[in-house]
Amino acid sequence: MSQLILASTSPYRRELLARLRVPFEVVAPDVDETPQAGEAPADLAERLALAKACVVADRCPQAWVVGSDQVAEYEGCAIGKPGSHGRAVEQLTAMSGRTVRFHTAVAVVRRQAGFARTLRVPVSVRFRVLERGDIETYLRLDRPYDCAGSARCETLGITLLDAIESDDPTALIGLPLIATTRLLREAGWDALRLLAETASVVQEGA
Repeated sequence: MSQLILASTSPYRRELLARLRVPFEVVAPDVDETPQAGEAPADLAERLALAKACVVADRCPQAWVVGSDQVAEYEGCAIGKPGSHGRAVEQLTAMSGRTVRFHTAVAVVRRQAGFARTLRVPVSVRFRVLERGDIETYLRLDRPYDCAGSARCETLGITLLDAIESDDPTALIGLPLIATTRLLREAGWDALRLLAETASVVQEGA
Protein backbone atom coordinates (compact mmCIF):
# COMPACT_ATOMS: atom_id res chain seq x y z
CA MET A 1 0.00 0.00 0.00
CA SER A 2 1.18 3.54 -0.78
CA GLN A 3 2.61 5.69 2.00
CA LEU A 4 0.07 8.39 1.16
CA ILE A 5 -3.65 7.68 1.34
CA LEU A 6 -6.62 9.87 0.54
CA ALA A 7 -9.51 8.97 2.82
CA SER A 8 -12.18 10.02 0.35
CA THR A 9 -14.03 8.75 -2.70
CA SER A 10 -14.57 12.28 -4.04
CA PRO A 11 -13.31 12.57 -7.63
CA TYR A 12 -12.67 16.28 -7.00
CA ARG A 13 -10.35 15.62 -4.05
CA ARG A 14 -8.62 12.81 -5.93
CA GLU A 15 -7.95 15.13 -8.86
CA LEU A 16 -6.59 17.85 -6.57
CA LEU A 17 -4.23 15.56 -4.66
CA ALA A 18 -2.95 14.20 -7.97
CA ARG A 19 -1.55 17.67 -8.69
CA LEU A 20 1.28 16.87 -6.27
CA ARG A 21 2.57 14.29 -8.79
CA VAL A 22 3.24 11.64 -6.18
CA PRO A 23 1.60 8.21 -5.93
CA PHE A 24 -1.26 7.77 -3.49
CA GLU A 25 -4.11 5.41 -2.88
CA VAL A 26 -7.78 6.10 -2.29
CA VAL A 27 -9.59 4.37 0.56
CA ALA A 28 -13.26 4.97 1.28
CA PRO A 29 -13.83 5.98 4.92
CA ASP A 30 -16.90 4.56 6.65
CA VAL A 31 -18.02 7.59 8.67
CA ASP A 32 -21.45 8.72 9.82
CA GLU A 33 -21.75 12.30 8.56
CA THR A 34 -24.85 13.18 10.57
CA PRO A 35 -24.40 16.57 12.30
CA GLN A 36 -24.46 16.58 16.09
CA ALA A 37 -27.09 18.60 17.91
CA GLY A 38 -26.19 22.29 17.83
CA GLU A 39 -22.97 21.64 15.90
CA ALA A 40 -21.71 24.66 13.94
CA PRO A 41 -20.97 24.07 10.23
CA ALA A 42 -17.24 24.78 10.66
CA ASP A 43 -17.03 22.36 13.59
CA LEU A 44 -18.86 19.71 11.59
CA ALA A 45 -16.41 20.00 8.69
CA GLU A 46 -13.41 19.69 11.00
CA ARG A 47 -14.84 16.76 12.95
CA LEU A 48 -15.69 14.81 9.81
CA ALA A 49 -12.32 15.49 8.17
CA LEU A 50 -10.53 14.11 11.22
CA ALA A 51 -12.93 11.18 11.57
CA LYS A 52 -12.37 10.13 7.95
CA ALA A 53 -8.60 10.26 8.32
CA CYS A 54 -8.66 8.41 11.64
CA VAL A 55 -10.82 5.54 10.37
CA VAL A 56 -8.40 4.82 7.53
CA ALA A 57 -5.27 5.47 9.63
CA ASP A 58 -6.43 2.85 12.13
CA ARG A 59 -6.22 0.28 9.31
CA CYS A 60 -2.97 1.66 7.87
CA PRO A 61 -0.93 2.98 10.82
CA GLN A 62 2.29 3.47 8.83
CA ALA A 63 0.67 5.63 6.15
CA TRP A 64 0.12 9.35 5.99
CA VAL A 65 -3.66 9.67 5.68
CA VAL A 66 -5.46 12.76 4.38
CA GLY A 67 -9.10 13.37 5.24
CA SER A 68 -11.20 16.34 4.21
CA ASP A 69 -14.74 17.61 4.46
CA GLN A 70 -16.64 20.67 3.34
CA VAL A 71 -19.80 22.23 4.74
CA ALA A 72 -21.49 25.25 3.21
CA GLU A 73 -23.12 27.77 5.55
CA TYR A 74 -25.88 30.21 4.69
CA GLU A 75 -27.46 32.43 7.33
CA GLY A 76 -25.99 30.28 10.09
CA CYS A 77 -27.31 26.97 8.73
CA ALA A 78 -25.45 24.17 7.00
CA ILE A 79 -26.24 23.64 3.32
CA GLY A 80 -25.85 20.12 2.01
CA LYS A 81 -25.63 18.63 -1.45
CA PRO A 82 -28.92 19.23 -3.26
CA GLY A 83 -29.27 15.72 -4.66
CA SER A 84 -32.05 16.79 -7.03
CA HIS A 85 -32.87 19.46 -9.57
CA GLY A 86 -35.68 20.95 -7.53
CA ARG A 87 -33.58 21.26 -4.41
CA ALA A 88 -30.73 22.83 -6.40
CA VAL A 89 -33.13 25.46 -7.78
CA GLU A 90 -34.22 26.24 -4.22
CA GLN A 91 -30.63 26.61 -3.01
CA LEU A 92 -29.48 28.87 -5.83
CA THR A 93 -32.62 30.99 -5.64
CA ALA A 94 -32.09 31.55 -1.92
CA MET A 95 -28.41 32.42 -2.39
CA SER A 96 -28.98 34.82 -5.29
CA GLY A 97 -27.22 38.11 -4.50
CA ARG A 98 -25.99 36.75 -1.16
CA THR A 99 -22.71 35.59 0.38
CA VAL A 100 -22.24 31.95 1.34
CA ARG A 101 -19.46 30.68 3.60
CA PHE A 102 -17.82 27.38 2.71
CA HIS A 103 -15.93 25.68 5.52
CA THR A 104 -13.33 23.24 4.19
CA ALA A 105 -11.32 21.26 6.72
CA VAL A 106 -8.38 18.94 6.15
CA ALA A 107 -6.80 16.44 8.51
CA VAL A 108 -3.56 14.47 8.33
CA VAL A 109 -3.11 11.44 10.55
CA ARG A 110 -0.19 9.06 10.90
CA ARG A 111 -0.78 6.59 13.71
CA GLN A 112 2.78 5.24 13.77
CA ALA A 113 4.14 8.71 14.61
CA GLY A 114 1.25 9.74 16.85
CA PHE A 115 0.46 12.62 14.49
CA ALA A 116 -3.07 13.95 14.04
CA ARG A 117 -3.81 17.54 13.10
CA THR A 118 -6.51 19.51 11.35
CA LEU A 119 -6.78 22.89 9.67
CA ARG A 120 -9.85 24.87 8.65
CA VAL A 121 -9.90 26.96 5.49
CA PRO A 122 -12.93 29.24 5.13
CA VAL A 123 -14.05 30.54 1.75
CA SER A 124 -16.52 33.37 1.19
CA VAL A 125 -18.49 33.13 -2.05
CA ARG A 126 -20.64 36.01 -3.24
CA PHE A 127 -23.34 35.03 -5.73
CA ARG A 128 -24.51 37.54 -8.30
CA VAL A 129 -28.23 38.21 -8.66
CA LEU A 130 -29.50 35.16 -10.51
CA GLU A 131 -32.37 35.02 -12.97
CA ARG A 132 -34.47 31.84 -12.95
CA GLY A 133 -33.54 31.17 -16.57
CA ASP A 134 -29.83 31.35 -15.74
CA ILE A 135 -30.30 28.92 -12.87
CA GLU A 136 -32.18 26.43 -15.05
CA THR A 137 -29.64 26.67 -17.87
CA TYR A 138 -26.72 26.21 -15.50
CA LEU A 139 -28.25 23.20 -13.74
CA ARG A 140 -29.18 21.54 -17.02
CA LEU A 141 -25.64 21.87 -18.35
CA ASP A 142 -23.52 21.31 -15.24
CA ARG A 143 -25.75 19.08 -13.08
CA PRO A 144 -23.96 19.95 -9.81
CA TYR A 145 -26.26 17.85 -7.64
CA ASP A 146 -23.33 16.35 -5.73
CA CYS A 147 -21.89 19.76 -4.79
CA ALA A 148 -22.76 21.59 -1.57
CA GLY A 149 -24.48 24.83 -2.51
CA SER A 150 -25.31 23.61 -6.04
CA ALA A 151 -22.47 25.48 -7.75
CA ARG A 152 -19.37 23.81 -9.18
CA CYS A 153 -16.90 26.68 -9.30
CA GLU A 154 -14.30 24.86 -11.41
CA THR A 155 -16.76 24.65 -14.32
CA LEU A 156 -19.82 26.71 -15.30
CA GLY A 157 -20.65 27.51 -11.68
CA ILE A 158 -18.08 30.29 -11.86
CA THR A 159 -20.52 32.24 -14.05
CA LEU A 160 -22.93 32.49 -11.11
CA LEU A 161 -20.47 34.30 -8.87
CA ASP A 162 -19.32 37.84 -8.24
CA ALA A 163 -16.35 37.03 -5.98
CA ILE A 164 -14.45 34.31 -4.12
CA GLU A 165 -12.35 35.18 -1.09
CA SER A 166 -9.94 32.62 0.39
CA ASP A 167 -6.31 32.08 1.37
CA ASP A 168 -6.26 28.77 -0.50
CA PRO A 169 -7.50 28.65 -4.12
CA THR A 170 -8.33 24.94 -4.06
CA ALA A 171 -10.32 24.99 -0.83
CA LEU A 172 -13.63 25.67 -2.56
CA ILE A 173 -13.19 22.64 -4.82
CA GLY A 174 -12.90 20.40 -1.77
CA LEU A 175 -9.25 19.95 -0.73
CA PRO A 176 -7.15 22.95 0.34
CA LEU A 177 -3.76 21.99 -1.03
CA ILE A 178 -1.79 24.71 0.78
CA ALA A 179 -3.12 23.49 4.13
CA THR A 180 -2.77 19.85 3.09
CA THR A 181 0.89 20.12 2.12
CA ARG A 182 1.60 22.14 5.27
CA LEU A 183 0.20 19.40 7.48
CA LEU A 184 1.99 16.69 5.51
CA ARG A 185 5.33 18.48 5.94
CA GLU A 186 4.70 18.77 9.67
CA ALA A 187 4.03 15.03 9.70
CA GLY A 188 7.32 14.33 7.92
CA TRP A 189 6.07 13.88 4.35
CA ASP A 190 7.33 16.42 1.78
CA ALA A 191 6.18 16.18 -1.85
CA LEU A 192 9.03 18.23 -3.31
CA ARG A 193 11.70 16.23 -1.48
CA LEU A 194 10.14 12.97 -2.60
CA LEU A 195 10.06 14.17 -6.19
CA ALA A 196 13.68 15.32 -5.96
CA GLU A 197 14.74 11.93 -4.61
CA THR A 198 12.86 10.17 -7.40
CA ALA A 199 14.51 12.37 -10.02
CA SER A 200 17.94 11.63 -8.54
CA VAL A 201 17.32 7.89 -8.68
CA VAL A 202 16.23 8.13 -12.32
CA GLN A 203 19.31 10.17 -13.25
CA GLU A 204 21.64 7.74 -11.51
CA GLY A 205 20.06 4.83 -13.33
CA ALA A 206 20.21 6.51 -16.73
